[in-house]
Amino acid sequence: MNWLLVLAGAAVGAPLRYLTDRTVQARHDTVFPWGTFTVNVSGSIVLGLLAGAALSGAVGTEIQLLVGTGFCGALTTYSTFSYETLQLAENGARFYAVVNVVASVVAGLGAVFVGMTLARVLFA
Repeated sequence: MNWLLVLAGAAVGAPLRYLTDRTVQARHDTVFPWGTFTVNVSGSIVLGLLAGAALSGAVGTEIQLLVGTGFCGALTTYSTFSYETLQLAENGARFYAVVNVVASVVAGLGAVFVGMTLARVLFA
């Protein structure tokens, strides 16, 4: 049963990642990978909210598998982040490569913190 929950979450997260990435990137005329940045930060806030809810006992294992492992696992993408960062560096956009690494890590951690803090307020 657990693998079906992960599969169901991923079935929503993966297409949403693709559609969000393409939509966001199409609106920016830059080499910076805004689409990947957006899905990774969005997934981080969702995962932070879920983790905070789980710590407070507001959600069970099933929701954690569905949303955390399945949905967020398919929505976010470390491999694409890594590939796009390497491409930026190899194509001479080293500044953007460094900005992508620093901004992604800082924004991702900040998003998890915001999500967990929001969950503490909502589920206290």
